[in-house]
Amino acid sequence: METELAGRVALVTGGSGGIGRAISDRLLAAGARVVVHYSSSPQPAHHVVERARGTGQALAIQADLADPLACEQLVSETERSLGPVDVLVVNHGRSVRRMSLEEVSPAEWDKTMAVNARAAFLLARRVVPVMQKRRFGRVLFTSSVAAFTGGVVGPDYAASKAALHGLVHYLAARAAADGVTVNAIAPALIEQTGMLPGDPGELAARVPVRRLGQPDEIADFALAVLRNGYITDHVL
Repeated sequence: METELAGRVALVTGGSGGIGRAISDRLLAAGARVVVHYSSSPQPAHHVVERARGTGQALAIQADLADPLACEQLVSETERSLGPVDVLVVNHGRSVRRMSLEEVSPAEWDKTMAVNARAAFLLARRVVPVMQKRRFGRVLFTSSVAAFTGGVVGPDYAASKAALHGLVHYLAARAAADGVTVNAIAPALIEQTGMLPGDPGELAARVPVRRLGQPDEIADFALAVLRNGYITDHVL
């Protein structure tokens, strides 16, 4: 189990900050070769790559996942640089600010759905058939507790994350026999993500352990799922 990911090619979207950074670091420590995707801020992604020297092979690639063509280009560039994708971690997400039902315009709704849900579908559509042919694959989506509760960010955000759950169930049932697992993790209030919907101190008071979660705690859990060839079709 410790070597399950060694030598595998992993693509981590939103892989340079918060949860994505922690997952990228864990994959590199496990011996995977990692593409660290970023949307608009190259420096954090390149920091992940620089830290990887001596622990694994990493590459930073920019892509605006609101553009459907960028999803195809991201995977194609990964394949050209490192090889076919064995591990897909769809971790990127869009959450501009807290908005009420009335404040979310059709354009805002469409943008959130494009980034959070459509891009996940397009990336999975591109890599899962290749995984099936190669008889190995791990797909992990980063959802949110908002998909279960509605959350406080906005209706577009909650709905886009809930869409990932349907995608998990659809894909997992059809890919499991080919050695491909498909799961999602749904964190709640995590520090250092830039997506907290309020004051950290006030939010921590709502949590039973009286503190916010840490990206490294989510990454540890994500790696346990990615290493496991038996767990599939779950939102955890």
